[in-house]
Amino acid sequence: GPNVLVTKHSQPVASSLAKVVYGSKSADGNHLVPKAGTPKPQGDLVAMKYVKPFIGAKELVHKTDRWCFWMAGENFAPDDIIKSPVLKQAVEACKSFREASTKKATQLSARQPASFTEIRQFNESYIAIPRHVSETRFYWPVERFGSDVICGDSNFMAADPDGLQFALISSSMFITWQRVVGGRIKSDLRFANTLTWNTFPVPILDEQTRQTIIDAGKRVLKTRDRHPERSLAEHYNPFAMDKALLKAHDALDSEVDKAFGAPRKLTTKKQRQELLFANYAKLTEKKRQ
Repeated sequence: GPNVLVTKHSQPVASSLAKVVYGSKSADGNHLVPKAGTPKPQGDLVAMKYVKPFIGAKELVHKTDRWCFWMAGENFAPDDIIKSPVLKQAVEACKSFREASTKKATQLSARQPASFTEIRQFNESYIAIPRHVSETRFYWPVERFGSDVICGDSNFMAADPDGLQFALISSSMFITWQRVVGGRIKSDLRFANTLTWNTFPVPILDEQTRQTIIDAGKRVLKTRDRHPERSLAEHYNPFAMDKALLKAHDALDSEVDKAFGAPRKLTTKKQRQELLFANYAKLTEKKRQ
């Protein structure tokens, strides 16, 4: 194959890929984002207006319930902090936490203690992507959420209104690319938006191919939904994956492999690597010249 060196890219090389960013950062000392298991302030109706589901890394992979105070957007009324003892206490504690920080940026954010320090939440459906995944996983475990679920910065996220991003990252083609060019933390696979996602060389997809891949991804989600009690860690346990889920992923792989130029579903890592590097060389040819 071609002699290709894969380097970081600030934007995806493939037109079909959405930009991946970190989730929103709270820097709050667990006052805006209380620890998992903390009861919601049910007796304070004003505070409950701002309670939203929160997804950190553990919550994403292990399906742990957690919530946060999300005081952002047009619906936030600053006067509510005065009206609600619960909100006032949380905001004052967050302010004190930030003022005591050794980081200048965190100290400055104490001027707006009701808000996360970095807000990147999407106003549409998105995928939440764990930063690290066990080397034993067959697929990169991700989940789709609506805009009302707040994603923390221990995860990456990408807007995914139609499900294409979910389907692509859930394929064997992606995790093969990740294993070849991605980093590691100990032996675990380490996702990076600039190195493993932005360089993922998805060919230009016509409308029919695009829809076929989206539909195959939806069947993966539908199969997972048959067991809503299972977490991503349980769904993708390499020693106990449900046969129906494996079958759904095989069908998704078949469509993604064909989109990359394979005549049929591929069976080996080497076959996928050959197509991946050939497509990467093609998509980055102008930049290398």
